[in-house]
Amino acid sequence: MALRDKIRGRRFVILGEFEPPKGMDFSTLLKHAGQVRGRVDAIVIPEMANAVMKASSLAGCAVFQGQGIETVLQACCRDRNRLALQADLLGAAALGVTNVMAVAGEEVTFGDHPQARAVNDLDLLELLSAINKLGKGKDMAGIELRGAPDFLVGSTVDSSATGGLLELELERLEQRRDQGVEFVVTRPVFDLHQFQQFLKRVDTEKTAVIPTVLLLKSAGMARYIDRNVKGIHVPADMIKAIQKAPDKPRECMRVASETIRRLRDMGMPGVLVSTLGWEDRLPQILDHI
Repeated sequence: MALRDKIRGRRFVILGEFEPPKGMDFSTLLKHAGQVRGRVDAIVIPEMANAVMKASSLAGCAVFQGQGIETVLQACCRDRNRLALQADLLGAAALGVTNVMAVAGEEVTFGDHPQARAVNDLDLLELLSAINKLGKGKDMAGIELRGAPDFLVGSTVDSSATGGLLELELERLEQRRDQGVEFVVTRPVFDLHQFQQFLKRVDTEKTAVIPTVLLLKSAGMARYIDRNVKGIHVPADMIKAIQKAPDKPRECMRVASETIRRLRDMGMPGVLVSTLGWEDRLPQILDHI
């Protein structure tokens, strides 16, 4: 069953996030993807996450789709103008990519080419509007297309927003729905109580909210996120469990598996599992959900 059918039917889906290589060799990623074939519903290919130069999301989707693995293309406002974005979307559709996730993209100053110039010709809502128009058979200039793409469209949502920022995020979410967004992926979720407070404000019948489960690699990483990443709280008992564990990587995987189980038990429509280069650990995480 295709990802779109599972999301629309609110069947629990598992998305794996596989970072493209900094180079042209996808062989290791393909090997890891083969180990979870049939266990993940699609693989999300980030578009230069954290503004670090890597092979493109479109290239990654083409490689995986060629092996019969369903993918989710990321279309990023940061790096391309409206011409290039539309061209990539049409090219992806021609290659059999049927899922797209629109993202704003992190600031280029965070990446390995800080001297690069961000494009941002379109903002996120404008990009979603462009995808919507392509699906109706016209480009942004109103010119008829020879064949229109039929995408399952996703985007992002800041589930850690509070106060006035939360009200603004909810308004933006409604605008994204109006442009055809059917699922949104959250920031990493560790504190499920905090996440439940966000869910109380969202109509999850209208949009599938898919939380991100980030695989921690150490107690130090967990403490750093808790102290330095605004809005994301890592519970103290989670940090202590990793710190005290004799096999810390195994404990990190256990934490990820448990988080997935608890989110599934909460009735969430799925999760995005982000392993940050530890794609070889994904099978072990899935073994215990």
